[in-house]
Amino acid sequence: MQQIIYFFQKFKYFLFFLVLEFIALFLIFNNLSFHKSKFVNSANTITGGLYSQSSNISEYFGLKKENKLLAEENTRLKNLLAKSNSNLVSKDSTILDTLNFNQKYTFTTAKIINNNYSKDFNFITINKGEKQGVQKEMAVVNSRGVIGITENATNNYARVQSILNKNSKINARLKNSNYFGSLGWDGKDYNTVQLSDIPRQAPLKIGDTIETGGKSTIFPEGILIGTISEINKGNSADNKVNVTLFNDMSNLGYVYIIKNFDKLEIKKLETQNE
Repeated sequence: MQQIIYFFQKFKYFLFFLVLEFIALFLIFNNLSFHKSKFVNSANTITGGLYSQSSNISEYFGLKKENKLLAEENTRLKNLLAKSNSNLVSKDSTILDTLNFNQKYTFTTAKIINNNYSKDFNFITINKGEKQGVQKEMAVVNSRGVIGITENATNNYARVQSILNKNSKINARLKNSNYFGSLGWDGKDYNTVQLSDIPRQAPLKIGDTIETGGKSTIFPEGILIGTISEINKGNSADNKVNVTLFNDMSNLGYVYIIKNFDKLEIKKLETQNE
């Protein structure tokens, strides 16, 4: 207590000056509109800046949640689009009912929880499995293009054979054409895959886009893969070209699993005479 009294005695003139200064500023800002407006504007600027920084920090830490919500919303929109595409217009401009022209694909959102890209045979683990309808041989893609094909599934998880796997074979074509080939990976560069067996008459150019061909029961046609970065014209055996992937396979988050409703029917038909 004595120390407090001693403090006030020692600094009484300075404290008295601060009290008078506060009273003077209070009278100025309350009685002079110009000074008051300047003070309010300055206070608002400082407060606004603090709120802005706080909001930016909150948004940064909320990105994970936002990305998940966006992926789920994209999945909903893709499914709606697939349903709307099932109401196609026939040659005589008659709208076909969904009962007569059924929806062919559905999309399910999943998150990658483990990703390998530096081995010869790379696999990816996702957090959706049989309980969510995930089965063997289903397409896995994201907004940039092809990721891989499901290889196996448990109740809540699935293993995906990455496009960066030497056993991977995907039907692919030159965009806006009917020239097809087989897409594989040589195990060298995780940014580059190889498209082989394209017909020699195909008008290949550096920068041309490669997409899925739709000649399998796994991938719908037209899903992006990458662009041609090198043409091996001297290789007469398989007419192989290098394709730089649109996806950065070392940096993947959420994906879409695509189910083809007609897969079993098509496979049954194709194996009848074997």
